[in-house]
Amino acid sequence: MKSPLFRSNPLSLDLGLLILRLVAGGAMLTHGWAKLQKVLAGSTEFADPIGVGPELTLYLAILAELICAILLIVGLATRVALIPLIATMLVAFFIVHSADPFGVKESSFLFAGVFICLFLTGPGKYSADRAMK
Repeated sequence: MKSPLFRSNPLSLDLGLLILRLVAGGAMLTHGWAKLQKVLAGSTEFADPIGVGPELTLYLAILAELICAILLIVGLATRVALIPLIATMLVAFFIVHSADPFGVKESSFLFAGVFICLFLTGPGKYSADRAMK
């Protein structure tokens, strides 16, 4: 007899989505936190890969990598929060690191893939979104 955790059922799916949200959101949070600390230290120097200005680009990256990562972890407004995260990782992969070897841009590729999967599946049962239904 198989353990309920190893069957393809709602419990294992929802636990998998929770773990995926916690890991991906937590890992992304570290990037956003570092950028916020940079701004709080008085520096707004940043790349401008999409032509909106370095300062606005930095603030948009903080919004995605910090605020949206927190929303992802909690599972609140999950699909909306994933849009800036997906956009940020696609810009990192296709524009910022376009000339770099795959090993350099691999993390943005993996983050984008995880975020797209979460966008398609939703946050799962163990999320604030589901609790508010």
